[in-house]
Amino acid sequence: MDRSMQIKAMASDTRLEVLRLLSDPGRHFGHQWSADPVEFGVCMTMIAEALSISQPTVSRHLDILRQAGFITVRKHLKWSYCKRDDAAIRGYLDWMAKDLSLR
Repeated sequence: MDRSMQIKAMASDTRLEVLRLLSDPGRHFGHQWSADPVEFGVCMTMIAEALSISQPTVSRHLDILRQAGFITVRKHLKWSYCKRDDAAIRGYLDWMAKDLSLR
């Protein structure tokens, strides 16, 4: 795993907010009609709207989160859907705690 990419991903308030929103997609994106946000993921467009940022900006943030392994992205028709990877996030946090001798 590229730890430097994970550190970069966590070093942004916007990306942290994306991870917070994706922690409970049913609550934050229950109005998504194109696919079940919990089972399938959340459309990138809806994430941009929730953050009040442009599509290109959210795409850059989501790509960094994807490269870090914190989200998965799957395409369906013309849309891309994102899901949070809790196991990857937990692995990063465990690594940080061990690396910084916090255990």
